[in-house]
Amino acid sequence: MPQSVPSLPRRVARILRTSLFAQVACALVLGIVVGKLWPGVATDLKPLGDGFTRLIKTVISPLVFCVVVVGIAKAGDLKAFGRIGLKALIWFEIASTAALLIGLVAANVVQPGSGMNVDPSTLDASAIDEKTGGGSLPSTTEFVLNALPTSFLGAFAENALLQVLLLACLVGAALLHLGHTRVPQVLPAVEQAQEIVFAIVGFVMRLAPIAVFGAMAVLVGQYGLGVMKTYAKLIILCYAAAALFVVLLAVALRMVAGLSLWKFLRYIREEMLLALGTASTESVLPRVMQKLRRAGARDDAVGLVLPTGYSFNLDGASLYLSIGTLFIAQAVGVDLSLGQQLTVILVLMLTSKGMAGIPGSAFLALSATASSLGAVPAGAVALLLGVDRIMDSMRVVTNLLGNCVAVFAVARWEGALDLERARKVLDGDVASLPDESEEGPERPAGKAPDTPDASDEASTAGVPAQPAVREPAPEAG
Repeated sequence: MPQSVPSLPRRVARILRTSLFAQVACALVLGIVVGKLWPGVATDLKPLGDGFTRLIKTVISPLVFCVVVVGIAKAGDLKAFGRIGLKALIWFEIASTAALLIGLVAANVVQPGSGMNVDPSTLDASAIDEKTGGGSLPSTTEFVLNALPTSFLGAFAENALLQVLLLACLVGAALLHLGHTRVPQVLPAVEQAQEIVFAIVGFVMRLAPIAVFGAMAVLVGQYGLGVMKTYAKLIILCYAAAALFVVLLAVALRMVAGLSLWKFLRYIREEMLLALGTASTESVLPRVMQKLRRAGARDDAVGLVLPTGYSFNLDGASLYLSIGTLFIAQAVGVDLSLGQQLTVILVLMLTSKGMAGIPGSAFLALSATASSLGAVPAGAVALLLGVDRIMDSMRVVTNLLGNCVAVFAVARWEGALDLERARKVLDGDVASLPDESEEGPERPAGKAPDTPDASDEASTAGVPAQPAVREPAPEAG
């Protein structure tokens, strides 16, 4: 007797029950609707997004530590790890400089601030202090010193990612120096801790739709949709420049690693939508690390390049800063010379590297750039207060994609990328999250043994393929 086909409502309910992508997409739409219709209620939903981000941040430091330690110990070559770090910094500088130049050219061609004729004396400069909490960007010396931990546990307690990364490198190097025979129980313990952290990430990810709903409701409720009309030219320019940069990333990824950025986007669609909804790349760092490893990038490359990129490779922020600087100059009627615009590039190349984790960092960087020029009043930065939150989506997508491409590029450059496996995963020929376990701690660095593909039907239905599931988060249908 032929099996009956489920009705449309039942199929929709099944997708919503099993697909994280569908859940987050629905939450995104609902958040916009609630923010538009009930803005007063929407602003009270801020704890939903903030709570989720806090939970994710609690596992970022231990996850980075475990992945880097295991990656170094299993790679067995500290010099290779040093080469990966150097190549990552070279890639970061090239990518962020390209982003700055694209933003500068775009702002000169389109002139988004021309014709506004704003009087700087009418602007409320105190609003900038409120946005930034009266803080300032660290100097180069302060930035370097802040990357050095004052205590082992303090780095984890303060969630200082660069400090944790340095500690992980030291521990991994010590394991290589001592050898597994002298400390036979340390590496297995770190590997088991890594498995526990991934399991926690799976639990927390079940709350992602709630977080996206709350974050989007707050955004629309607080700023409304009308702000987009006022700053339409600037917003369109920033998003168009980001789209051009993403196209360049796609070309670079194809040339360097022979991979498709569009297939990679499909592969991380749940994480991308979550990052958009929460306006935070930190909220998806653990899952993106896991997916990059499963897509053939070696553990040490993923563990070093991706977290470091969160501080050194903010491509979306670089685009926004260069366009924003010229926008405020044009708005107040200041015509910057070519030499002054080159100064903008040089200043932003430095200030954009110390922005991560600092409240209102974009405004601090813009204020520092305006002050260095001398021709643009620092208070004019207040012109961007109303539109800054709208730019988060552009910055998040560009930052995240830029760092993921950096992982593939540096891993390929170092010979730490399993290209055959990467192509299979991005083509959907190898089962992805959460139905794989061959990428567990027993996997040698750089190796990804072939295993039978898990059934897509089993994944959609929520039935885990064998062997046991590492992460219980539902897979996209």
